[in-house]
Amino acid sequence: MRAEKLFQDFVAYVNEHQLFVEGIAAADESRVLLEHHFVPDHARNIYSHTKSYMATAVGMALAEGRLTLEDRLADYFPEYVPEDPDPRLLQITLRDLLTMSSGFGHAYLMGEDRRKGVGFPDYLTYMMHLPMEQTPGTAFEYSTADSILAGRMVEKAVGENLAAYLYPRLFRKLEQGWPQWENDPMGHPIGGGGMYMRLTDMMKLGQLYLADGKWKGERLLDSRWVREATGRQIGTPQTDPEDIWRCGYGYQFWLSPYPDAYRADGAFGQITTVFPKEGLVVAVQCPEWGDFAKVRLALHTVFFSQL
Repeated sequence: MRAEKLFQDFVAYVNEHQLFVEGIAAADESRVLLEHHFVPDHARNIYSHTKSYMATAVGMALAEGRLTLEDRLADYFPEYVPEDPDPRLLQITLRDLLTMSSGFGHAYLMGEDRRKGVGFPDYLTYMMHLPMEQTPGTAFEYSTADSILAGRMVEKAVGENLAAYLYPRLFRKLEQGWPQWENDPMGHPIGGGGMYMRLTDMMKLGQLYLADGKWKGERLLDSRWVREATGRQIGTPQTDPEDIWRCGYGYQFWLSPYPDAYRADGAFGQITTVFPKEGLVVAVQCPEWGDFAKVRLALHTVFFSQL
């Protein structure tokens, strides 16, 4: 099939140009079709790819009637709201957090910040006392803090730790086991990063979404959630004219510049891209020290744009 040739062309290109890629795999909704590892396969940090797993918890909680996208952060955590708060703080909804449009206006609680201890010991206290810069829901500003806050809202709504909530509903169903997952200083899983997975385990989320929320015939996600989470919910201003992949955002999924395609996207190249029209999921993992811009260009020119 054409995808197999393109897959092999990409593998050859990586080898020829000595690009830093750890592995690549392609699958349909039920099985891995192609897989190649340039280094031994291992569970690695998938960084912000984790955000799409957190969003999946939102979709499940919505289906169970535990929360709504219009629920407000301040209503869930009134004890954290400062005296005389900015009225915009009180307006932040779960939808705003999922679309990276909270209104805080900066990238907060990114990995490097967390390593430095920024926000210790309580991320909710830290975020609730930061200045607001925009009206919630009006401007995209990529920030792991938005994902962390969304994850905390899920926990409050379901009355469980985020990992404990997802395990019987997702991780166990997808045979991913109990995930190694970074926690904040208070013991809450980081909704925006820090999950460790092997390549073909990581990509199972893409297979679930490709299958419209079903896994081995069992519905795990509502089909409406699949459409909305992976559809364009907000525009993403172009900051790098060479980054063709910045073309819109759903609910913790990025849109991709191919027909109906979207992706879960983690730092340094932990990517799962879903191609619904082709019935295909392609995932890559890359090391922290490589040049992912070159890998991204190769994926586009050698593989994705040719499907």
